[in-house]
Amino acid sequence: MARAVLLVDDNAVQAATRQAILRRDGLFVFVALSPARALEQIAAAEFPAEVGLVVTDHIMPGMNGAEFVRHLRQTHPDVPVLVISGLEEAEPEYEGLNIVFRTKPLLPERLLALVHTLCADEPSSSGNIDPGNAEPSTLSR
Repeated sequence: MARAVLLVDDNAVQAATRQAILRRDGLFVFVALSPARALEQIAAAEFPAEVGLVVTDHIMPGMNGAEFVRHLRQTHPDVPVLVISGLEEAEPEYEGLNIVFRTKPLLPERLLALVHTLCADEPSSSGNIDPGNAEPSTLSR
């Protein structure tokens, strides 16, 4: 069974744009327009492929990205997570959650490079990961 990328973003336009970029590159991509729905779908195993990477926004109604990742880590402690946010100051909220944090705008080429790196890397044991060197780090930009 192929591994897939799960995009979590309440902005349908941004989600569709990222989905198109990733699909055009040959990746299998699912979209959830809310973190609560993403968690429900993961818990119910509604995806036809294993989720090998989660790409999420930070600011979303009902639950922000950090809250979403905390819930996700309860059942999926090792799945790679890429957080893309317009708020650089949100990064400390993810400390210890083993994620990669990048600020918007994120060019398509950089998105693809990060996705391929994160899908290829082994999970990190602690902290946040820096796909530039695949070593655990404190917070990465």
